[in-house]
Order: sequence, then C-alpha cells, then structure tokens
Amino acid sequence: MKLRVFWLAAAALALAGCVEYQPYADDATVEAVRYSDPENPSITLFTMVNNRTGKGGHSALLINASERVIFDPAGSFYADIVPERNDVLFGISPRIEQAYRSAHARSTFHVVRQTIPVTAAQAETAYRLALAKGPVAGAFCANATSGLLRQVPGFEGISSTFYPVKLQEEFAALPGVVSDTYYEGDSADLQAGLAQGNAALNSSQ
Repeated sequence: MKLRVFWLAAAALALAGCVEYQPYADDATVEAVRYSDPENPSITLFTMVNNRTGKGGHSALLINASERVIFDPAGSFYADIVPERNDVLFGISPRIEQAYRSAHARSTFHVVRQTIPVTAAQAETAYRLALAKGPVAGAFCANATSGLLRQVPGFEGISSTFYPVKLQEEFAALPGVVSDTYYEGDSADLQAGLAQGNAALNSSQ
C-alpha cells in the first residue's frame, strides 16, 4: 500500500513539473550569466501547491550566496538564457526569478515563496551542496531539497520528507521567514507556460 501511495504521489508531482532533466551547461555559458547580490545572503524555498487539493507539486530553493542560483531538483523549468547544470539554474536575477515563478503559477497551481536571511557562510554552504548534489530522480524534489537544507548549519531540524507542503510548513516555523503567494490564471498546461515564458525572456533580450 505504501508503495502505491508513493507512485500516486509521484504521478501528481509529474503534473506539477518535478520530473525532468535539462542539458549540462558548459563553463563558458555559466560564467557568462552569473548573477550575485552579496549584500543579502538568503535561502528561499519555493513550493508549488495545487489550487484544488492544497497538495504540493514541487519544491525548489533559491540560494543567494556568492552567486544567485536555483536548486530545482528534477524540475521542468527551462529558458534559453538560463543555463542548467545538474538541476542547478544559473543567472538568477530578479527578472529570472519572476519568470521562474510565473512559469509554475497557473490556473491549477500557485507558488509559495518563503525567504529567510542567513549568514554568508550558511548561504555558501547551501550553494556548494546544490552544486555537488548532481541530478535528482523524478518525484524526489522535496526529498532532495529537505536533505540539502538539513546539512546547512541552523537547518538541522528540518525533517527528511517527500512531501513539498510538509517541508513548506516546517520552513514556515523557522524564525525570520518572510512569505508570499503568487497566482496566475493562465493555461493549466505546464509546458505551455514554460514555452510562453521562454519566448518572453527571449524577446526582452
């Protein structure tokens, strides 16, 4: 029975975008887009939540360390101007962060963003762990995200979980977390949203 529940959950995560791999960007491509905000080290948890059921569909981390990246384990997000390597997205300026949220928010899902300020050392630890993690198997997004957080000093109390909303609730209990929720009412088709977002980013280059 537990195995059946797990695979049903995996199918739900697939609909939200927690299953795909992207190409391995080369060094020159990554170097060309690096973006940093050294004044504000922080860790941000993104949770994609089903508007009908309230269940989570995907977990990811925006890490603002020596550079700003998104650890997007088994994620579906892509954009021509956003290189990816082993489930890490590079060049995460505020514009790209908004494109990421917009791609996931649609008539069926909204995006919860929870940001906590951290020390530069904590942020860099999370960043290094994300770079070292390697590609994550489909439906393991929350497990990989919680596992990474548990290795960052100050976040050891986070539980290991496969459930994005459970991780969201534990993260919300941390002191200093600031949260917001983002909705869009466009197509329920994730791939359509990704393609639309990619086209918008390309046109604004």
